[in-house]
Amino acid sequence: MIKAILTDIEGTTSSISFVADVLFPYARARLASYCAAHPDQVAPILAEVQAMEPGDPIATMTRWIDTDQKITPLKTLQGMIWDAGFKDGAFKGHVYSDAVAALKRWHAAGVPLFVFSSGSVAAQKLIFGYSEAGDLTPLFSGYFDTTTGPKRESVAYTRIAGAIGVPVGQVLFLSDVSAETDAAKAAGMQALLIDREGGPADIASFDAIMLDEATA
Repeated sequence: MIKAILTDIEGTTSSISFVADVLFPYARARLASYCAAHPDQVAPILAEVQAMEPGDPIATMTRWIDTDQKITPLKTLQGMIWDAGFKDGAFKGHVYSDAVAALKRWHAAGVPLFVFSSGSVAAQKLIFGYSEAGDLTPLFSGYFDTTTGPKRESVAYTRIAGAIGVPVGQVLFLSDVSAETDAAKAAGMQALLIDREGGPADIASFDAIMLDEATA
């Protein structure tokens, strides 16, 4: 029996193109200007980047964006830049209509919902808080990012189950990345692979998810 649902964002609840073609370029174009305008806020982040790779931290993070690196200080800074964009109305978070309907249905049924994404917790809350469907954050009971552990390693899913207080085997994880669903299964969690383009996967949309039919 499923007692909690854990979902990815990019490619799962939201389109990859929104993240890749809207959010990433927006942050990339503003890395230098944002850091210059908020020196005290970004100082710890830049120091962390330089500790990882000596040199110009802006150039380093720009390269990380271009190569789609899931590195925590970059994700933190991206979230800060996106915060300004969301609040200024530059864009709204994309969430598939079937995901909105299912999340609302599960929430109404009393199933706790959680997010696990490589984007920072702050960025996750922005996507759902400023979504095209309105503020969806009241639907969620918690958020997890790479500070919990890599998404392709089973230990992250064990930690999440422990943090939310639900037996790992009674948590259902949803993702569009097979390496992530495999890692979740290795931890003992139930998982479904989604492919919104209709390719080989367990499901093509949230409409197909029947909680009593989730497979381990």
